[in-house]
Formats: sequence, C-alpha cells, structure tokens
Amino acid sequence: MSTLASVSSKTEFACDVRWGLTRSRKELHSKYLYDELGSALFDAITFLPEYGLTRADTRLLRAYAPDIAAAVPGPARVIELGSGSGTKTRHILEALRRLQASVYYHPIDLSASALDRCEHELADVAAVEPSLSSYLNGVGQIVERRKTGETLLVLFLGSTIGNFERACALEFLRDLRQLLRPGDALLVGADLEKPIDRTLAAYDDPTGVTAAFNLNLLGRVNRELGADFNLRAFRHVAIYNERERRVEMHLLSPADQTVSIPGAELTVDFRAGETIWTESSHKFSPEELPRMAKAAGFRMRDQWIDPEWPFAESLWFAC
Repeated sequence: MSTLASVSSKTEFACDVRWGLTRSRKELHSKYLYDELGSALFDAITFLPEYGLTRADTRLLRAYAPDIAAAVPGPARVIELGSGSGTKTRHILEALRRLQASVYYHPIDLSASALDRCEHELADVAAVEPSLSSYLNGVGQIVERRKTGETLLVLFLGSTIGNFERACALEFLRDLRQLLRPGDALLVGADLEKPIDRTLAAYDDPTGVTAAFNLNLLGRVNRELGADFNLRAFRHVAIYNERERRVEMHLLSPADQTVSIPGAELTVDFRAGETIWTESSHKFSPEELPRMAKAAGFRMRDQWIDPEWPFAESLWFAC
C-alpha cells in the first residue's frame, strides 16, 4: 500500500469510528474487523466445530465447481468480493482452467495480508491481480480491463451478503448489476435459517475465538488511533434477532467508563450495559434468494444446498 493510500485509509477509519461511536446506538462497521490479526482470527473461527458455514461453502464449491465453470460462457475472468486468502476459490479456478487456456483472478479485499496470501497460494492456477479496495470500486476498475468477448464471474461467497441490512443488500446487488453486462455471472453464498441454538453457537464458541475476533476491533482502534480501550472491560455478546432473522454481535460495557480516541479527536462515555454493535449476519430462506436475484436485475440458474449445514450457493446471471 502506498503511503498516500495508507493515510487515506487511516483517515477514513477515524471518520467512521467517530461517526459510529457518537450515534445514539453505538456501532462500528464490520469491515474493520478484518485487519491482519482479525483476518487470522477469522481463519481460526472457520475450523471451529460450531462454525459450519465455511465448511459447507467449501463442500458445495468442491462438488459443483465443474458445473459452475461449464455454465459460464468462456473465456471467463473471475472477481471475488471479500476474498480473504482465497482458499475455497481454488476449486472454481481449477475447474475453469480445465476449460480455457488461462484464467485471470481478481481478489478484492481490505486486508493486504489476506491478498498477499491469496496471490501466493493461487498463482499456480491463475494470473492473480489483487485489488486492495472496496467491493464496487474494485469491480469498476476491473471492468475497465475486461477484454472483448470475456464473461465476468463474480464470486460473493461465505454469506458476506448477510452482513448487509436486507434493504442495503438489495441496493448493493443493484449497484453491482449496473457494472456488469447481460450474461455476466454472480455466484452468491448465503447462510440459511436453522435452529436458533445452533445458529448462536457459531457466533459465541466456548473456546472464545469469536470473542477474541470481536474484541480485536477495539484493539485495532487502540493500535491505529491511539485509543485507550481496556479490552478486559468489554464483553463479547451474540444475540439472535428473530424479527430481522439475523445474529448480532456486540461488545458490551459492564460498567460506566470513558474512552479517549485521540486519532479520531473523540472522547466516548459508556453506560453500564451499553453496547457497540459490530456485525450483523442475516439468515435466508432458499425461496427468497431467487426473488432477490430478480429484484436486483439477475435471474437464478441454479441453487445448491449443503445437506450437513443449511447453506446455499446460488448461480445468477445478469439479465
């Protein structure tokens, strides 16, 4: 990352922290969970027995990658939104490589370390061109480089779509559709509704890895903005909001306390019992996914559901 980009990123972080912690309902955007340490902790979460989402995602990709690759007219250029290390994507890239001479893969992520791993681990199956960017900005830049006759296959895996509020998810999908051409493809992973106790266990594991992941967000504010959050003075909380069909992750202050954040020019008071909302993970029914596709300007071609952990991969095409 260039020095200018680093300064810009830190300024945006400070502005978002100031905005989020001065609201009547305090919140911090979930994208900031994924710094280098946060990304490593999330990788650990995916191995926990309680968190079956990533394994279901991987099983479906492994099983249906040949069908997905065959359904997308070639040559296909692959874009992944929120790629992380890109481990699961290997199945798609290998399937495409069997059908076309070369594959271009554009992972988009806000974690430079994750993109570095992605480039290192997948260079043997694709020409990897990472983009340290927000999703839509990254897609816009890549679209400008597409060659005549190429189809874009956009991957939105791991139920990242569930981190958006439902109305915002639809708005995002419509904005994404505007960047694509008819016939371009979008593969969407979505975690499905399941018993509440099973759902909550995935976000509040007994070993405390998810708690460490959530609390690291405060650690990041300390490291990058000079704040004096005492991480031991906050507690990770996961609740299920039945009306909205989502898990909410919060950081709860058990006692009154005051935190100084010099890098955001901010001092924040917390009341006992007050929380910072850090992430939402919406759950879906299989039937609502094709309706979302249609409302956003896509049509669903296929949907595959994992039998062990209710999770769906849906292949959409831009109309």
